[in-house]
Amino acid sequence: MTNHSPTARRIAKTILNGFDAYFADFQNITLGAKARFERAAWHEAHQANRERIDLYKTKVNQVLKLVHSVTSKDTAALALWRDARHTFAQLIANHSNYEIAETFFNSVFCSQFQHAHIHDSNLFVKPSRTPDDKPLRDYSIYISYSGADGLESMIEDILTDYGFSIPWEKLPRDVENICAVLRARPLAGLADDRLLRVDMLESVFYRNKAAYLVGRMMFDGQVIPLLLPCLNNGRGGIFVDTVLYRNDSASIIFSFTRSYFMVDAPIPSRFVRFLSTIMPLKERSELYNSIGFHKHGKTEFYRHILAHMKTSNDKFVVAPGIRGMVMSVFTLPSYPVVFKVIKDRFDRPKTVTEKIVRDKYKFVSRSDRVGRMADTQEYTNFIFYRNRFSDELLEELQALAPSKLHMDDKWVIIRHLYVERRMEPLNLYLEHASGDQVREAMEEYGNAIKQLAAANIFPGDMLLKNFGVTRHGRVVFYDYDELCPLTDCNFRRIPDTHMPEQELADIPWYTVNENDVFPQEFRLFFSGNHAAREAFEDEHSDLYDYRYWQHLQERIRAGHIESAFPYRRKWRFRRRSNTAQPAQ
Repeated sequence: MTNHSPTARRIAKTILNGFDAYFADFQNITLGAKARFERAAWHEAHQANRERIDLYKTKVNQVLKLVHSVTSKDTAALALWRDARHTFAQLIANHSNYEIAETFFNSVFCSQFQHAHIHDSNLFVKPSRTPDDKPLRDYSIYISYSGADGLESMIEDILTDYGFSIPWEKLPRDVENICAVLRARPLAGLADDRLLRVDMLESVFYRNKAAYLVGRMMFDGQVIPLLLPCLNNGRGGIFVDTVLYRNDSASIIFSFTRSYFMVDAPIPSRFVRFLSTIMPLKERSELYNSIGFHKHGKTEFYRHILAHMKTSNDKFVVAPGIRGMVMSVFTLPSYPVVFKVIKDRFDRPKTVTEKIVRDKYKFVSRSDRVGRMADTQEYTNFIFYRNRFSDELLEELQALAPSKLHMDDKWVIIRHLYVERRMEPLNLYLEHASGDQVREAMEEYGNAIKQLAAANIFPGDMLLKNFGVTRHGRVVFYDYDELCPLTDCNFRRIPDTHMPEQELADIPWYTVNENDVFPQEFRLFFSGNHAAREAFEDEHSDLYDYRYWQHLQERIRAGHIESAFPYRRKWRFRRRSNTAQPAQ
């Protein structure tokens, strides 16, 4: 073993102790999710989610102060940190969460050096060792169930084993509903229940008002998701709301458009590996994000795109669609994300500042995204190879965001950017959509606005270009510079005119204050697309009525939290009947 300086060892130990303390506090907040669900303490659940997100930065700042206090040497010396990095790698060699500990070290280092000197000799650009590929049986995170006594018996055992502190509303009904759907759909080809094995993760996944039981069904070489969303009836009872068994359905539950789960995952990497078996198309970074380890999700993403760059040769280009007034957006055609850089100067009529834009993105990261806003990762000093940039893109960045750009003959370093999942802009999607697709997209667009509003989020600029269509056909909002809490808006009706000439005037005939919103004007968002407007008004004309919005504000101010289901309402079980719906 290489000998390292005592100072480097103190720094490395201080950071590792800080990581372990952070992880313990993270787990303690998470472990409270069960009691919050059982008490239907939904406001507490949202507050806990925000506290857990904020915890990481707080701990990193605390640890950096401690690092300065454990040595009298110059903590700005890179050589000292290189030594500490190698010492840290030795200390975590047998740590069960070494990869997340590496990310924590990286965060402390980046806080010290303002995200400069990003090199594997200074911090963990690459992992210190290859991922653990040992079988999951080495650490029991799931329970296996056999169909030897029949499907009904197995499902009943699964539900009762979770041990909620409040009773099931009507367990026999839930078992019957689940089994009816499973036998009709994913298990229709199962000749004998004894051939079925089900693995259920022991930990419950809590988010918003739901508790998800997550597992997989296996027979005839198939691996099929099994997700059971459970809800609290508000009267001290729990019921299974539906059963989900498609890969796409599981992917939507764990979508990048939703808030992070609260799940007791003492070794997150093992949970990620299990989840990968039922969602094979999801990247590890997305799965880490979904269970609350979004900082390590950033690390995983960075490593993945570096690896992709080595096996691809296409160039970064300006993203297709209408240019934004606030952001310059580019993408790599072979990679499913977009990179967003705040312009140095905003196009008129935008009046926001860069600080306001950053604050909006932070607001989104701490909000309940209800499946309608894209999760965004923020990076400082992101390094690219210059020869991978198209000339058009370089010209745009140099013209619109020169202060964010540092270039030499080999590198392009962008000092600040956001990364989001790439989606097709809704306005472009509608250009080639069939009639049925237009109607479905407009129904989704209206649903997105309504669900965001119910979560106390007003998009502000609701132009079609600010929404995207996912591969699952869901419509998602992704332009955040104009959004605000719904309760900050003043929804008004446009006053009637007294003279015909008033409607033709260049300025309105009524006063308009800063937070005033006139829903009657929302029709302008469809200018030039009559089919889209007609489809929208067939389903969502209530959004033109200022009273709709005022009523929502009243409910929010009264403390009501709406339910946001990550699956279609028609898939929900009927609780007053033993007839199950065709869940997915």
